[in-house]
Amino acid sequence: MIAAILTVALLSSSQPAMSTPSPSSPIVIAHRGASGERPEHTRAAYELAIDQGADFIEPDLVMTRDGYLVVRHENEIGETTDVADHPDFAARRTTRDVDGVPITGWFTEDFTLAEMKTLRARERLPALRPASAAFDGQEPILTFDDVVTIARDASARTGRVIGVAPELKHPSHFAALGQPMEEAFVAALERHGLTGAEAPILIQCFEVGTLERLKARIDAPLLQLMQADGGPADRPGATYAEMATPQGLAEIARYADAVGVQDLMVVPRDDAGRALEASPLTTDAHAAGLKVAVWTLRAENVFLPAQYRIGDAPADHGDLTGWLKAIYALGVDAVFSDFPAAAVEAR
Repeated sequence: MIAAILTVALLSSSQPAMSTPSPSSPIVIAHRGASGERPEHTRAAYELAIDQGADFIEPDLVMTRDGYLVVRHENEIGETTDVADHPDFAARRTTRDVDGVPITGWFTEDFTLAEMKTLRARERLPALRPASAAFDGQEPILTFDDVVTIARDASARTGRVIGVAPELKHPSHFAALGQPMEEAFVAALERHGLTGAEAPILIQCFEVGTLERLKARIDAPLLQLMQADGGPADRPGATYAEMATPQGLAEIARYADAVGVQDLMVVPRDDAGRALEASPLTTDAHAAGLKVAVWTLRAENVFLPAQYRIGDAPADHGDLTGWLKAIYALGVDAVFSDFPAAAVEAR
């Protein structure tokens, strides 16, 4: 089963960790599942994405108080669960500094796994996605182990290997709390046989040190995430803009196989929100020996460049297919999309 995915998505340890660039066949990574149609990070979202043809499913990983890796967009869970409806958890609402930003809400590090399992998932963007919000309250919170099992069961069912693309969220934050995420994560990879160069996995993080340390411990493919502004939380003073230069990309290539970049980094926009000419980032990354994955391609007008919007309502769907094709035409190796069906069809 693992060997089958190699022809689709992964190469040997001496080569970058995704398939050779081809505008006709980039990899589709279901961003938190089919999260445009079901509450993100739920079994329903992942299974729908797989049925729609996604090559990888993506879980964001955070930690519980008792050291389990659970799947949530952030460690603050007020947005994505019904925790506010549980009177017994009301006193746990607090304000906490996460990577230098004060955030008020409920945090996974204050809950045991058993307590997390009493919660149910909710749509994170209900105003934009009311059809997805109709599924609120139906799905429990998943662990990383659950998502690996979903992918493996689907691989057996469909006859094609479904990869998993976990993102480690805020590892420095958890380390400061005495919850070493990397240790729990590597233990999980070992438990599932996912530490090898040919494993159907693509490990992501915005932080640099986490990926550097993982590089020294495992051979599985690694992806450095970057966005248009800011910089890695564990590298004060460093910026993603600097990391996206040829020199910065060469440095990333020492420890990672790929970069995962915000769409604004490959196609900038003007003040009116119109897409401009492509940046050299894709070409520069390939020259450094890195594969390029672009995030996150969504259907709603509010997320699209102005020339791909249809109508004025932020929640209405614009021309996602046209935007996907424009990104594919750059020669990128993968895309993250909340709408994997559209991404598969467009390629």
